[in-house]
Amino acid sequence: MRPAGSGAEPSLYDRVAMETASIVIRRYSTSFSLASRLLAPPVRQHVENIYALVRLADEVVDGVAAEADLATDEIAERIDALERETCSAMDCGYSTNLVVHAFGWTARRVGIGEDLTAPFFRSMKADLSATRHTPESFDDYVYGSAEVVGLMCLAAFLDGVDTSPAERERLTDGARHLGAAFQKINFLRDLAADFGTLGRSYFPGIDVNTFTEAEKARIIADIDVDLRIAAACLPGLPASSRRAVALAQALFEELTDRLRDTPASVLATARIRVPSPVKARIALEAAIGRLPRPRAGTPGGPRATGSTKGDTTQ
Repeated sequence: MRPAGSGAEPSLYDRVAMETASIVIRRYSTSFSLASRLLAPPVRQHVENIYALVRLADEVVDGVAAEADLATDEIAERIDALERETCSAMDCGYSTNLVVHAFGWTARRVGIGEDLTAPFFRSMKADLSATRHTPESFDDYVYGSAEVVGLMCLAAFLDGVDTSPAERERLTDGARHLGAAFQKINFLRDLAADFGTLGRSYFPGIDVNTFTEAEKARIIADIDVDLRIAAACLPGLPASSRRAVALAQALFEELTDRLRDTPASVLATARIRVPSPVKARIALEAAIGRLPRPRAGTPGGPRATGSTKGDTTQ
């Protein structure tokens, strides 16, 4: 149930906060900005509000806070304070932090609660101490840092849309798999930077210095499963969001294929990108309603468990 007053029209302060959130995400992510343009305006704003908070939290943990020479315990205090401010904004509908205010505005309207924000902030805090992961901690990290973000966006996609419990469960599973795929792809793409700059190795059992083709193939096979299951759920999304999600998925599928074709030794030292002309072509295909083509294998099946993911990443 939404808090009283959450359905009111946005005030001037609300609008300025949301404009701020939109600027943040457009400056930080060209791919996301490209995909968000295909969302219906109300949904687009909700999603931009969500991603702006995600980016803000990421900057506290890995960005400007460290560049400002804050010690780890000081950064931990800042991320704790950001979580408290986020919970307060979700509860009362106001924050002096414009990005947090915009997120709170969206959370109150589409039904995002602390069941999603708590795992997110738990994963953000894990980056302050964890440099290597077990299969169990990896699953927990991916859930909190990526899958719950997919679930937040799904709440925005389905706001005001009638869906059966079975269909909502199917879309929930698809959103989790897509979020997991995006995160694992980012981990693989940023393998060199995460290890060389931050000293982190996200994939359990992977030593970047001895990264092999077999290890790369197992990681990509796991990503392919996530992408395949997510793609099978795309047709069930509302028209107001389907093309945008299809574009985001297609961009990450293209990046996955480029990672697949790049030697493991190169991935351990360089960051692979999708060229702008290729992004533009994929965006055009999504704009005309072309969904990503099914990848090899059969979609569906139970969600991967900790032990399964551990097997595919060690």
